[in-house]
Amino acid sequence: MRSPSSRRWQPSVLLAPLLAAAVTACGGAGVGGEAGSEQPESSGSQSTIPDNAELIAEIQPDEALSAGLPPGVAESKTVNLGSNIQSAPNNFYAEDGKTPIGYEVDLAKAIAAKLGVEVSYQDLAFGSLITSLQSGRIDMTMAGMNDTKERQQQIDFVDYFSSGITIMVQKGNPEGITGPDSLCGKAVAVVQGTSHQKFAAAQSEKCAQAGQAAVNVTATDSDTQNQNQLRTGRVVAILNDLPSAAYISRTAANGNAFEVVPGPPIEGGPYGMGFAKDDVALRDSVEKALGELMADGTYTEILQSWGVEQGALKEPAINGG
Repeated sequence: MRSPSSRRWQPSVLLAPLLAAAVTACGGAGVGGEAGSEQPESSGSQSTIPDNAELIAEIQPDEALSAGLPPGVAESKTVNLGSNIQSAPNNFYAEDGKTPIGYEVDLAKAIAAKLGVEVSYQDLAFGSLITSLQSGRIDMTMAGMNDTKERQQQIDFVDYFSSGITIMVQKGNPEGITGPDSLCGKAVAVVQGTSHQKFAAAQSEKCAQAGQAAVNVTATDSDTQNQNQLRTGRVVAILNDLPSAAYISRTAANGNAFEVVPGPPIEGGPYGMGFAKDDVALRDSVEKALGELMADGTYTEILQSWGVEQGALKEPAINGG
């Protein structure tokens, strides 16, 4: 989601169905467009947001992992986590405009509980997260950041989620879309200038080479416009990032407007928690804690509660991108 070839998130697109009041608190730039783009009608409520507090409270600290924490974290009992808190359902603000929530937030709390510490969030510009790690301002990042070879030259990653392009259709999938090859001859919406648009163009060429009708690609300035086109049947599908598409499908019109076509993310890649190169102790402790949460089912339960289980990994990886 956060890579040079992919888009940035527009708060009005994803928060409006649930948290219209929180849009101004989140700020941010547009999805291939500008801040302040038109908003879809409010169609949900704060009550649709999962509450995993009880699940996290039941996590027992692993003393062996706690013993391996770096001295600063062990003494303070706190991990300073940097994020760019404006990306539902990864991380965004609750209705009060100041409490971070999201599946990443729940995973971070669960990992901290397994390590016997707490999480302190710092809301930073996305572009400053790596330098903040390198300077010691924060201990780790968790912000929908793609683990890439280029970034691995600067920091280390512990991978926790697999994202990529996903196909979103009308509820009930009336056109029977099953994957990219079933988009031949169909009208598909993307956001201008994104990796989704590049993929749609490549898929259209693939269709033509196979002797089928090309994909009729419509590129707009925002996810909001694309959702309106899908609602009204002007297109049969939208290409979007997995977490965003899953969340929109789960919340728009109380889950009755859209659905995600099943299957692994297209051109998928991992999201990674970031660590300074010299902070191997914290990196390894977090990797082991996440592994335990995956093994005991807590990780899966958190992702399922947010409707993003399609991006689940079977096990964590260090610099797996």
